[in-house]
Amino acid sequence: MLYSDMYLSQLWKFSRPHTIIGTTLSVFALATIAIATTHHPITWLSVGQLLITWIACLLGNVYIVGLNQLYDVEIDRVNKPDLPLASGKLSIAQGQWIVGVSGVLAIAIASLAGKWLFATVALSLAIGTAYSLPPIRFKQYSLLAAICILTVRGCIVNIGLYLHFNRLFTGMDSLPPSIWVLTLFILVFTIAIALFKDVPDLEGDRQYQIETFTIVLGKLTVFNLTRWAITIAYLGTIGAGILLSSTINTWFVAISHTGLLALLWWRSRDIDLDQKGSIADFYQFIWKLFFWEYLIFPIACFRL
Repeated sequence: MLYSDMYLSQLWKFSRPHTIIGTTLSVFALATIAIATTHHPITWLSVGQLLITWIACLLGNVYIVGLNQLYDVEIDRVNKPDLPLASGKLSIAQGQWIVGVSGVLAIAIASLAGKWLFATVALSLAIGTAYSLPPIRFKQYSLLAAICILTVRGCIVNIGLYLHFNRLFTGMDSLPPSIWVLTLFILVFTIAIALFKDVPDLEGDRQYQIETFTIVLGKLTVFNLTRWAITIAYLGTIGAGILLSSTINTWFVAISHTGLLALLWWRSRDIDLDQKGSIADFYQFIWKLFFWEYLIFPIACFRL
C-alpha cells in the first residue's frame, strides 16, 4: 500500500500538475461555452461525452510532458532535480511505459469519440513529439519552441475542442465570435508563458546549450515582455467584450479582467530575478492567471 501511494505521488509529479490543471480547465470551459452558445441541455449523455473528452486530453497531456522529461533527464537534474526521472524515483523504463501507454490510449479514445477530438489530440501529440524528440527537438530553438507551445495551447486546443463539442451538441461545424476572443487571449497569454517558462532554468539550459529567450535576451527583458504580453491579452479581451456586447457579458469581462490585470502588476513588484525561488513562484502565478481565464470566460458567455 505504501509503495502504491509513493508510485501514485511520483506519477502525479511526472504528469506536471499545473499542465494537468490547465488541460482540465480548458476541456470543461470549452464544453461550458458550447453549452452557452448552442443552448444545449445538460444530459447524462453530454456528461459522458465530456468525461471521455477529458480522459483523452489528460492522457495526451501525460504523453507530451512525459516525453519531454524522458529526453531532459540530465538537464532536469540541474534545473528540476525533484522531478521523478531526474531524482531516480521513477526509472527510465517506467517513464517510457507511462508515456507509451498514455499516447496509445489518447489516440485510441479520441479516434472513437469524433473527428475533431481525434484531430485535436493527434496534432497536439505530433507537435509535442517534435518539440522533445531528437533529431527534430524544436525545444532547442527559442522561437520554434514558443511556436509549438502557442500552437497547441493557443489554437489547437481551443478551436479543436469547441468544434468537437459543437458537433456533438448540434451536428454542425462552426465557431462563434466568443471562441475567437478566447483563442486570441490564450494565444497571447501562451506567448507570455513560452517567454517566461525558461527563466527559472537558466543554469541548466546554458550548460546543455539549449537556446532560450532568457539566454538570448536576458532575464529582465523576458520578464518585461511577459508582463506586457499578458497586459495586451487582458486589454484586448476587455475591448472585445465591448465590441461583442450582444454575445459576451461586457461588464463582467471588463471588471474581472481589470482586476486580474491590476493583480498582475501588483504581484510583479515583488519578484527578485536573482532568486530562482522567486522566479519560480511568479511563473506559477502566471499559470494561475491562465487558469482563471478558463473559469471566468465561460461565465461571460452566458447572457442574463
